[in-house]
Amino acid sequence: MTTGHNSASGFPLNSTHLIVGAALLGTGGMIAFSGLIIGGTAVISAARRWYQTQDVPPAQVVRHKLDQTKAATAAGASAWQHHNGSQRARR
Repeated sequence: MTTGHNSASGFPLNSTHLIVGAALLGTGGMIAFSGLIIGGTAVISAARRWYQTQDVPPAQVVRHKLDQTKAATAAGASAWQHHNGSQRARR
């Protein structure tokens, strides 16, 4: 016993099942969206609390690490040039 209509190709379609399926998909989508909002709010809140407890602001930490990287790069390049220069002088 079907409650739907036959389509033009003669394929029987139960419209009640389609309506229930669409309603379940919509409900599931709303639940997933609510979970996304709640989870996102929790992550943002935790990040804000972490940021407020830092002794040194993250931007200053990044600036310091960048300065360290530049100094290490310059030292490595200088050592490499010195080492290659001394090998050429020996030949």
